[in-house]
Amino acid sequence: MAAVSRLLGVAALVLTSMLWGTSFPGIKVVVGEIGSYAYTWMRGALSLALLAPYLAWSLARGRLDSEAVKGGLLAGVAYALGLWLQGWGTGLTTASNSAFITALHMVWVHLYQSLASERYDSRLAATLLLALSGMFLLTRPDLGLNVGDLLVLAGSFMWALQVIIVDRYSRGDPLQFTAAEMGVSTAFIIPDALSSGIARPSPGALAVLLYLAAGPGIGAFALQVYGQRFVDPATATVIYQLEPVFAAVASHLWLHEAMTPSQVAGAALIMASVALAGLGPGEERAT
Repeated sequence: MAAVSRLLGVAALVLTSMLWGTSFPGIKVVVGEIGSYAYTWMRGALSLALLAPYLAWSLARGRLDSEAVKGGLLAGVAYALGLWLQGWGTGLTTASNSAFITALHMVWVHLYQSLASERYDSRLAATLLLALSGMFLLTRPDLGLNVGDLLVLAGSFMWALQVIIVDRYSRGDPLQFTAAEMGVSTAFIIPDALSSGIARPSPGALAVLLYLAAGPGIGAFALQVYGQRFVDPATATVIYQLEPVFAAVASHLWLHEAMTPSQVAGAALIMASVALAGLGPGEERAT
């Protein structure tokens, strides 16, 4: 039974990574039209609107999960700060550096688990090295260090904190957790209004935003909460490295962006690390 639960958890996290990864072409189109602030709060607001009937039903039945809401708010703060620091830093460094440094959130989570658990072993360490090597080949970052890199590094710490918070509160209602987490991002309406006024997306951009709110938003984050019930944080962060692999494939199919042989090799290393992480026994989880 535990093995089946773990397999379901791994499958949920792979789907999470796929939804996040395939969202990048859509994000690129929407942000190019309405800007990053408007994109962030509109995506959060649409997610809340889509979840409103379920939240109203939960309140009417007295089924509001206070722990899930608390965890979602905490994770939402970490998520929003990570998004902001990543965006700020990316503007001061290269996209490849930002992608690779963001992946270093794996290191923070693996360090956390190695200190907090006796079940961190050489297999998990091997998955970390494989995934980092794959990310290096996939993103091909510069080896220099600048202020932007440091900002993205701080953002990677926030992403790691989000994974750890989800692990702590993953036993709660996934949809209520997701609603609270997405709700925090609506605060970005303030800098959007102050900087350029409230943006108005075109019908096409609004359609893409609805998909991003429903799929990579509600679907992915709810699957993350569910999956991390059965999968330890260190393994989860390795599985999340499939996100840039799915992003590269989606960009190739949608935006016709080509992948070099080294990027293909990097993607293969990441998939190998995920296979090693997902097929191993992992840390026994409470159900």
